[in-house]
Amino acid sequence: MPHKSKSEIIEIYLGLLDRSFDKKGWHGPTLRGALRGVTYKEALWRPSPKHHNIWELALHAAYWKYVVRRRLTGENKGSFLIEGSNWFKLPTKPTAQAWKKILEMLRKEHELLKRVISIQSPTRLQGIEKKYGMITGIAAHDLYHAGQIQLLKRLIRGGVVKTTR
Repeated sequence: MPHKSKSEIIEIYLGLLDRSFDKKGWHGPTLRGALRGVTYKEALWRPSPKHHNIWELALHAAYWKYVVRRRLTGENKGSFLIEGSNWFKLPTKPTAQAWKKILEMLRKEHELLKRVISIQSPTRLQGIEKKYGMITGIAAHDLYHAGQIQLLKRLIRGGVVKTTR
């Protein structure tokens, strides 16, 4: 990004993250917008045994926000709130309360990532191209999964399938 100060670059990053996660964008629903109103029963439905459900997609998105934050800070592996990585097993007895906790975890990971980006010093911004790629990548990741969630919701709510759990 030529001719931008380091603080302007940080503001661009933060805006990009927010427009893909929870602020209004021209592209349609953000990740948080796509998840708004999804019940835990809807979150558990999957189109086939080989495909992910909304619950898994939300948890996966939270995990990758954590990974980008960890890479920016140099934090050690192993501090994510749930054991495992990338794709996680569902709880044996999923509940509406557990689903709300996943959504809250996703929101918190987004806020933690934004906080880390906002406090980057000029020294830490060296190698900006790599960091830019990670930050734009996680924003694109949010939108990619928002699209998947929207499609799953249409299948569920359009009467194509029934959620029974």
